[in-house]
Formats: sequence, C-alpha cells, structure tokens
Amino acid sequence: MVNMPYIIYEILDIFHKASFFALSLQAALVVLVIWLILHKNKSNEKTKNLSAGEKAAILANWTPEPLVGDTPLNHPALSPRLVTSRVGKRITVEGQDCLNLGTHNYLGLLEDQDIQEDAIRSLKKYGVGSCGPRGFYGTVDVHLELEEKLAEFMNMEEAVVYSYGFSTIASAIPAYAKRTDICFVDEEVNFAIQKGLDASRSTVIYFRHNDMKDLEDKLIEQSIKDKKNPKKAARTRKFLIAEGIYMNTGEMCPLAELIRLRKAYKVRFFLDESITFGTMGATGRGLTEHLNVDRNEIDLISASLEWAVATIGGFCVGSSFIVDHQRLSGLGYCFSASCPPLLTQAALSALDKFNKHPELFSEIQEASRKVQKKLENLSKLTLRGNPISPVKHLYLKEAKSTKAEVTAMSDIVEKCISRGLCLVNSQYLGHIEKKCPRPSIRITVNRLLSDEDIVFVYETLESVCKEVLC
Repeated sequence: MVNMPYIIYEILDIFHKASFFALSLQAALVVLVIWLILHKNKSNEKTKNLSAGEKAAILANWTPEPLVGDTPLNHPALSPRLVTSRVGKRITVEGQDCLNLGTHNYLGLLEDQDIQEDAIRSLKKYGVGSCGPRGFYGTVDVHLELEEKLAEFMNMEEAVVYSYGFSTIASAIPAYAKRTDICFVDEEVNFAIQKGLDASRSTVIYFRHNDMKDLEDKLIEQSIKDKKNPKKAARTRKFLIAEGIYMNTGEMCPLAELIRLRKAYKVRFFLDESITFGTMGATGRGLTEHLNVDRNEIDLISASLEWAVATIGGFCVGSSFIVDHQRLSGLGYCFSASCPPLLTQAALSALDKFNKHPELFSEIQEASRKVQKKLENLSKLTLRGNPISPVKHLYLKEAKSTKAEVTAMSDIVEKCISRGLCLVNSQYLGHIEKKCPRPSIRITVNRLLSDEDIVFVYETLESVCKEVLC
C-alpha cells in the first residue's frame, strides 16, 4: 500500500528546498499549458458550429501555396546548354566543338589517361559506392589512404575528406563557430562560406574586400567592447575567414597581413584554398607555399578536390584535435554518403602526379600570366584577377544597369560558343548573396592552353564584343 502522508511530506519537502525562481518558472509553465489547452478548445468551437455549406465555401476559396514559385521565362535553367562530349580542354556544346575556358580543370587532369585507368580499376574492385556516411559503413580503405596522403602532402597532422566540395567549408565553419561567437569575414567570400556562416548562427562582421585597415578597425572596435564586458568576452570565440584566391574576384588575399592580425587580436583563422590548392607554390601546396607562410599559423585549411584535382569532394587539414572534431560535428561528413571509391582513387592518383611532376604548377602559373597579359588588351572589357590566378573575371568597361550588363554578357557568351569558344557567365543568387558581385564572364585557365589558343581567345572576344557592344 502507498503511504499517502509520506508522499505528501516528500512533495512538501521538494517545494521547501526548491528556489523561488524554479517554483515561479514551473508555475508559469503550468499556466501557459492551461491557457494553450483552453485556447485550442475555443478555436475548435468556432469551426464546430459551421454549417456544411460554410465549410464547403471555405474549402472552395482556399488556394494552396505552390511548392515552387513562378519561374521567369528567360531563366537559364529553362534553356540549359547541352554538352555531348567528355569535358576537357575542348568540349562539344550544342554540337559546336569549343575551346573550353569554362571548366575549373586547371591542370587538365580530367584528360589524364593514367588517372582514368586507376579509377576504372578501383571501380572493378569496389563498385560504384558505399551509399553510406563515413561514420557508419561508408569508410573504405581508399578514404583513409587519401586522408593520410593529404595530411602528408600538406605537412599537417591530420586531414578529413568530405564527399562534396561545397559542403566542405560550409560544414567546417558551423562545426566550430556557434551562436555566441563572432566571425570576421571578407565581404567577397564565396557562397559556400556564406552558407556555412548562416548555419553557424554566429555574429558575422564583414570587412571590405582585402582591406586590412578596415579589418583592423573592426577588430579594435570589438576589443573595446570586450574590455567593457570581460565575462561575455571570455565566452565568445572569434574567427577570421578568408579565401586564398577569391572565386568572386580572382584576387589573392593578403595572407601575411591576415596572420599578423590573427596573432595581434587572438582570433582563430580559417583559410579556403580551393583555387590555390594544386595551382600555387612550387609543388602545388597552395598559397601558404607560394608566400612561404608556416601552415601552423592557420588553424584550419580547407580546399575542394573538384578543381585542380579533377575529382569530387573536398578536405580540411590542421592539427589532430581540430580535425577530429569534424568527424562528430561536420554535418557534411556525418550525414552525407562517402565519396565513391573510384573518385577517391582518382584523387590519390592526382596527388601522385603532384609529387612526381612539379612542373604542372609552373605551367598553370605561366598559362595564367599569358592569359592575363593578353586579355588586358581587350578594348571593350576590363579584366580582374591576380596574374597567376587560374580564375579571372571580365567586366564591361562602360558600366550599365545590372539587367543591361547581364543581357550583354549573355549575348557575348552565346556568340563566343557559336564561334568555338566556351565561356560561362558568373551566376549568383542575387536575393541571397551577402554582396552580389557585378555581372561578369568568368575565365578559367587550363595549363594545356597553347599560345595559339590564347590568341584565339583574345581575337574571338574582341570581335564578338565589337558586334554586341557597338
């Protein structure tokens, strides 16, 4: 039998020991639950008394919201350009054989026969893929080998491989930065970084593109706020996020200055080397090698495997305790199916090429310089980008409205394709981007470009621009 007096005594003892705040909170929750129940009943009473005709009228007048909003008739997705060949230095677009300056195949490894044969052997051994995340049954031995090789290549303690390039930095940022933290970010960062910042829900402070004075002013301003509230400052982590070469501008970040500010103001530094990995430095190890910067000065380096390496996925390298954290907190690592083994093997084969053929990197840098020097002479377009960057942007010299510039750029690209030169317009989500860049044609350089190819690019662009922009 239950001893009722004892139970009452225990309940009274709990109330006696509980704080006033706890009792107040519990009482407020009880009142809220009662109010919600009564309010729900009142709402139900309103609909209970409706006649059959009134209910039918409500249903007849109800219009469901469309799953997808109206799409403009001129939207690019409604008229895609069809590619009917393997992607490489040359590509067939809508039946037209073109020189390809629209694919991020900087080193030309998409056409490498040895890598293709290695991938085919891997396909025969492992099949297409595991169809599972890395933490469950998605890890194959080639994944572990690739992580080991990447860490060794970058001379860092550990690496973690993601199965999708976009999700690499977009997952790495929210794995560390949280709601109470602060991120100092260049205003021209790519969309993947912006999505990572959104997912982190941290406070984002944008500084002007490559403007170190503006960044330092914002860091000083934050330091003054921290001194006024040291308890809050002790709980707030600060991050600095930049790209080695910015996808949206083709310009190189002032890495030495960023590291100086990182030390002076004690912030954590993340660097996305998606464009610079495999293109910069004497051995392709990125901007840190090109500028002779110690990689240990950077807390986390990320890069895509989808460009210079010519496969899919991405990776992060850093110290063991930093990288290990992503295996439990990086959403793109935890919940995405692992990279197919054949494409992981392609990355391993590409890294082997990096080690055996360092001339690849001097060739892409030289090709980028030649393209820069030639396209700077265009009469109707302005070129933007670092001379050795494989990514460059062309803008109209005479500024127009955004709509007029988009139309003009699209016309130029269409005519160039019809004459055997494949280019692409830079595509942005204007209503979502933090700072939507000016419309441009994005040029991607391939190390296989000959001098004759570069002259052809210049002459085609010059001729088409005179027709379109007359």
